[in-house]
Amino acid sequence: MSQSATPPEAQTAPGPLAGLRVLDLTRILAGPTCTQLLGDLGAEVIKIERPGKGDDTRGWGPPFLDGEDGTESAYYLCTNRNKRSVAIDIATEEGQRLIKDLAARSDILCENFKVGGLARYGLDYESLSAINPGLIYCSITGFGQTGPYRHRVGYDFLIQGMGGICSITGFPDEDGGRPTKVGVGIADVMTGMYATTAVLSALHARQQSGKGQYIDLALYDSQIAWLINQGLAYLVSGENPERLGNGHPHIVPYDTFPASDGHFIIAVGNDGQFARLCEVLGRPDWAEDPRFAKNVDRVRNRKTLMPLIEEITATRPSGEWIAALEDVSVPCGPVNTLSEVFSDPQTLAREMRITMSHEKAPGGAVDLIGNPVKMSETPVTYRHAPPLLGEHTDEVLRNTLGLDDQQIAALRASGAIGSGD
Repeated sequence: MSQSATPPEAQTAPGPLAGLRVLDLTRILAGPTCTQLLGDLGAEVIKIERPGKGDDTRGWGPPFLDGEDGTESAYYLCTNRNKRSVAIDIATEEGQRLIKDLAARSDILCENFKVGGLARYGLDYESLSAINPGLIYCSITGFGQTGPYRHRVGYDFLIQGMGGICSITGFPDEDGGRPTKVGVGIADVMTGMYATTAVLSALHARQQSGKGQYIDLALYDSQIAWLINQGLAYLVSGENPERLGNGHPHIVPYDTFPASDGHFIIAVGNDGQFARLCEVLGRPDWAEDPRFAKNVDRVRNRKTLMPLIEEITATRPSGEWIAALEDVSVPCGPVNTLSEVFSDPQTLAREMRITMSHEKAPGGAVDLIGNPVKMSETPVTYRHAPPLLGEHTDEVLRNTLGLDDQQIAALRASGAIGSGD
């Protein structure tokens, strides 16, 4: 395993959100992405999990950190750093009371239950804001709190399909392609990012007004929002964009190209770069050819130009092309496997592969993906490895709610709280 490159002072310095408490009632990916980011930025995050089961993703494997039939899946580990796990059964009256007591002492609550799912337990925004008017309450659902689809279940793949990204991802039909999802749960991840932005904005607003507010985040809305240029291309032209494989709809050449030993990327962003590419390819005349001289011409003549470039690039190894193109400042690069990504010196220099202690990991440590946010005065911190189910139940109930051992034992006997992993 790699060693964390994070300096000791960055590990111990308080983060920018130090002093804030987040009550995390989320699971799977979108909500946990948001709350992990808040935790990395210094907030205290209390993750509420169902006793005996926990976050659904604990069982989403293999691979598992702790063996073939383990409970600590790689999927779970990816978004649950810097949290403390408390096992509470919110279906019980005692469990609901505990959540209300924690909410009264929290700044932020994030949840991703179905629309109306927490209202039946008295844990909806209206109920909890009456207890804590400063509470920022963020609900994440598939389709939002309003609209005809609000009661539908929204998994990432469904949202990618319904939100349009699958229709513009993948190779064209004539090349054997079909609509394709992105290789990670990007609709979930981006919703988590939008949720984080919303929460931080609400915190700023609370500084002015003293009041919390309700945040309604939908995977469907977020997916539509990050259609970005492709979405606007449709709104302006009225024409559905085509699937172009790795090609760019508005820039050519901007694609993967065959080499004699695999594939590599050329990403030409302007006409000057194209002229230098042509020199390297041994075809300087293309830079003057009226079919290719300007980007708008290259886009229109994509199907003519691309095979001509591919025929040449296929004759030499990718490393030779990359070196030659880098020498003349033409953007290019390899198509790395994940093993190449996580061993790359740039990855290590940027602290994007970190190591944290974990009692269930072989050797007592687990490698995780680092946080990309770099701040000079209040850096992110890595304080807690992804917790075991219910690992901090007694600690949080004792230190945050002031319960004694006898009260905790009674709650455990009643089934309101779990016994830990």
